[in-house]
Amino acid sequence: MSRAPARGGRFAHRLIQWQRAHGRHDLPWQNTRDPYRVWLSEVMLQQTQVSTVLGYYGRFLERFPDVGSLAAASEDEVLALWSGLGYYSRARNLHRCAKTVVEEHHGRFPDSSEALVKLPGIGESTAAAIAAFCFGERVSILDGNVRRVITRWLAFEDDLSKPAAMRALWAEAQALLPGSPKAEDMMAYTQGLMDLGATVCTRNKPLCGKCPLSSDCLGLAGGDPARFPVRTRKLKRQQVRWYLLVRLATFDDARDVRVWLEKRPAKGIWASLQSVPVFEDLEALEAHVQALGEPGDEREVWPPFTHVLTHRDLYLMPHVLRLRSLPTLEGAGQWVALSALETVGLPAPIRGILQRLPEAPGQGQDLAT
Repeated sequence: MSRAPARGGRFAHRLIQWQRAHGRHDLPWQNTRDPYRVWLSEVMLQQTQVSTVLGYYGRFLERFPDVGSLAAASEDEVLALWSGLGYYSRARNLHRCAKTVVEEHHGRFPDSSEALVKLPGIGESTAAAIAAFCFGERVSILDGNVRRVITRWLAFEDDLSKPAAMRALWAEAQALLPGSPKAEDMMAYTQGLMDLGATVCTRNKPLCGKCPLSSDCLGLAGGDPARFPVRTRKLKRQQVRWYLLVRLATFDDARDVRVWLEKRPAKGIWASLQSVPVFEDLEALEAHVQALGEPGDEREVWPPFTHVLTHRDLYLMPHVLRLRSLPTLEGAGQWVALSALETVGLPAPIRGILQRLPEAPGQGQDLAT
């Protein structure tokens, strides 16, 4: 049985009314029932702010306007457009999912959350969002914003780091769905949950005075709504030190300056992206340079900087090596023109380093931090 008391029936009604009057209505992925566009926005918005996603969403749709064009692209093309958005496994799963939709579903997304969740990279909350927005299915989403709203309103004490607690919260969320059979009500309710969590019931300093649910919010009544959701297990941050070898060479034209890039392993940090060679210590970098037979070329050591990931801090130390003679072509990598970097999937800090090179178009930008 749901822990939500009888007042739960008013939860959905108030949320729908609030969304129609005060919610967000002008985001580019709203006011559509196209599963491709809703799916793309949901994936991009995972652990990424709306302001960041806005630019990427438009560029992505311009290049890949439908699931067929995305499925037909190469992984490198997809990663190049995703470059800088982070959490690159999302881009790889996006590509895999597009191929599956085309190959196994004739280019049409399934119309139920139960079928959608079986696609690569689509979790329960994303499946629910697509089903609710595009097909009017009565199913609750449960992303980070929604978990915050519901756990605070219920004063949900269970530890969400435990699977049993998450299953219980899913049941609570499902019990709070609107009773109306109208698809437009389901869409407004789902969007309202997202909007309320993003703009009012925020992680820190929630704006309870503006919340349509505050009159019977148990978290607020208890005096400390911000302590919800409860999650006791926290991942420990790791410190990673990497030495980066930026090898530059000028080919036939003096303006044709290229950088040596290698594809990162399929798992781990920057998985499957192109990057300059990475070394865990200075001795390994020096040994590599010696083995290349390039120790006498022009060498610069740039100031180190930190790039922050979700659970890691990357301490990066770039070494720029300008070759005096044309290098021989090598395996396990490629020489890429600095003028063509927009076509390559690069991690944000590597792109920042290369853009700062005097030889690069648009040089003079700050390093990514």
